[in-house]
Amino acid sequence: MRAVKKLADHPWYKPCSLRGKLLLWLVTLHLIAAGAAACASYMSYGRMVHTFMDDQMRLLANSYAANDSTPVLQPLADDGVYKWGSFIVQIFGPDGRLLATSWPKLAVPLQAEPGLRNVRTGAGRDEDWRVFTAEAGTRAGQPRVQIAQSGSFLRHEVAHRALFAALPIALLLPVSLAVLWLVVWLSSYSLHAVAREVAAQDERSLSELSLARVPDEIAPLVGAFNSLLARLRDAFAAQRRFVQDAAHELRTPVAAIGLQLENLRAHVPSGDAAERFAQLEAGVTRAQHLIEQLLRLSRQESASPAGGAEPVDVAALLRESLGQLMVVADRRHIDVGFDGSVTPVVSAPAAELRSVFDNLIDNALRHAPEGGVVDVRLHEVQGQPVVDVVDNGPGIPPEFMGRVFDRFFRVPGTSAGGSGLGLAIARTAALRHGLRIALRNRSEEGEGTGLIARVYLPV
Repeated sequence: MRAVKKLADHPWYKPCSLRGKLLLWLVTLHLIAAGAAACASYMSYGRMVHTFMDDQMRLLANSYAANDSTPVLQPLADDGVYKWGSFIVQIFGPDGRLLATSWPKLAVPLQAEPGLRNVRTGAGRDEDWRVFTAEAGTRAGQPRVQIAQSGSFLRHEVAHRALFAALPIALLLPVSLAVLWLVVWLSSYSLHAVAREVAAQDERSLSELSLARVPDEIAPLVGAFNSLLARLRDAFAAQRRFVQDAAHELRTPVAAIGLQLENLRAHVPSGDAAERFAQLEAGVTRAQHLIEQLLRLSRQESASPAGGAEPVDVAALLRESLGQLMVVADRRHIDVGFDGSVTPVVSAPAAELRSVFDNLIDNALRHAPEGGVVDVRLHEVQGQPVVDVVDNGPGIPPEFMGRVFDRFFRVPGTSAGGSGLGLAIARTAALRHGLRIALRNRSEEGEGTGLIARVYLPV
């Protein structure tokens, strides 16, 4: 279990990872199996080797004991004793005196009782010996025979065979891990595909996820997610219908109020009444602007992304947009400039491109100070055409830069009018047609105050 704990504490192991859990427990199982197999093999081969060697020593001892005379023994080398496990033959006289030995270095005396036993001595490199002592003969003067074998050789032989028995399991471990990794990767590949489909979803395209390659264990989860997507589609559709219906319903009465104000303007006396009438008229104008933006936003969300695409000259479109907004610029005495060094052509609905640039330029005109400057530049940055809308207003505080594209969000403390929908409408239209809008303060580049709204056009 200590090995399991160390593996669980490893940096790559994640408790919530299915792959990590499978690897952890499979490694543990293989290690336990390898250890159990090694122990079982060691015990099994130990009994087998000892039984075989004991029988050989018994047969050899009985063979020598059958001789009446003392045989000439072939001397053994040290390697033969320790490395190859050669049997050491000792022949003793009836009085227990050593008559002959095949390895004189062995200091094992004649054992009193016949049979097998383990004897430990302090002589030589090995102190552990397996010894068989033959029974005393029935004839007078018959010698006693004793056979010995190195205990270290027996242990080494048993361990060697047990290791070879456990080796296949040890070799199977990396193969099993590789197969497991491959199986888990193939199983999780479909989940990654589902994750990519989920990441591609947005409020305008909530399509169902395919169940074709999803594992059966994950299919209920994906099915439940599809059910959630269906409810979200219904909720977004109901929201769009509500916004569109509400804007349509409000458009007519607010327009009627605007007409009534036009008719009343000539009859309002000067002084305090005229000032209050101007405030009322400004509020109605703002409400009309908000209704128009809501209608434009609802049309963007319900329209097909590729509907009405056509080649559009961006330079001509920018000049047209600036011409329409010159009324706002003249009212606030803002100097508007245009510089077009390239003439890119973009395939998209002209109305949607106008929506992008109209909202960005209108936003710059609203936030530039009275008598300020707004420049529109059409040029290239690293080979890609871009449109920069630059003003000399207060800019956007860094902590609010990530929220300015949210609907109805307005930077706290701003004095400019608006509903907080202009940048949201511009970004929605830009994303639908492969454009990207990036905002940054001019102070970041040491150009003073103001904001740079850059639109990256598709190449």
